[in-house]
Amino acid sequence: MFSEPVQSRPAKREATRRKVLAAAERLFREQGFGATTVRQIAADAEVSTGTVMSVGDKDALLVAIFDRWIDAVHRERKSADSAASGPLTADVAAQAVMALFEPFIRYFTLDDELSREYAAIIVRGERESAIFKNLGLSLTAEIDAVLARAGLTGVDAGRGARIIYLSYLGLLMTVSNGAISEHDAIGRLHEVIGFVIGHERGDE
Repeated sequence: MFSEPVQSRPAKREATRRKVLAAAERLFREQGFGATTVRQIAADAEVSTGTVMSVGDKDALLVAIFDRWIDAVHRERKSADSAASGPLTADVAAQAVMALFEPFIRYFTLDDELSREYAAIIVRGERESAIFKNLGLSLTAEIDAVLARAGLTGVDAGRGARIIYLSYLGLLMTVSNGAISEHDAIGRLHEVIGFVIGHERGDE
């Protein structure tokens, strides 16, 4: 008698979800969000339209695609930087905070149409996004930790982290709408970070 590995129901569900999201992202990027239908996603993923809809409608699929990538970046960075400690100069702290944001800004400029669609979905408030919840809190905590290493007190570091994070969100949405370039967004965010660090530290 022999036994074959049996995939649990949750594991099968997750595998199907990954397959649907991969198909959706491929089609969204190849032919555009508006031109892609649920039926096409189902055909590409080799599942039924009902299975696709159990993962989510087009809006939910797009949010999940972006959030999955963002979550992966956060987890990878957290495992790499968990041991970071020690004081930082203002300039080095500003560079460290910028390093937290640059991957996300660059990702949003890879496909202007998809980024605009994602931003519109989030602004409408019809779909929840991890970027405004757990991951937003995580990123704010990372900024807070960097500012504390730059000499800001607990209250000032927390306040500065919130200001920087909200500025980042605003610039991210602006980049998504094509109003400014990636280069300009990075430059403006760097200005905000430098101002916050200098102001909260009381630098002249």
